[in-house]
Amino acid sequence: MKHNPFAWIEIPVNDMERAIRFYEMVFQLKLQPMDFGGLQMAWFPNAGNDVPGATGTLIKQESYVPSQEGPLVYFHSDNVQNELDRIEEAGGSIDQPKTQISEEHGFMAVFMDSEGNRIALHSMH
Repeated sequence: MKHNPFAWIEIPVNDMERAIRFYEMVFQLKLQPMDFGGLQMAWFPNAGNDVPGATGTLIKQESYVPSQEGPLVYFHSDNVQNELDRIEEAGGSIDQPKTQISEEHGFMAVFMDSEGNRIALHSMH
């Protein structure tokens, strides 16, 4: 395999402005709003093709419904506690606090975003 299997991730939102504020606050980054003929998106930064992982977008369209069920998206983190400390102030809630997976696989946590999506974090520390 020449690349990781995931190329792009789309996170459904109901209120684009609220979701942008939430993700920018929690992850301390800037999203790029885009409008494709009424299809609203907000792209996460892309660190380049030579780094591991996929990038993605927030997306608002009637066929995209925020959900607590279905696939679980994991965001990279230096330390999941950094983002967890900003979740509630940004309008989300913590479902699972920082939990060690194992010594070789690091830590994870799960939260609900401002839109009702179940999202996870992963770090080695």
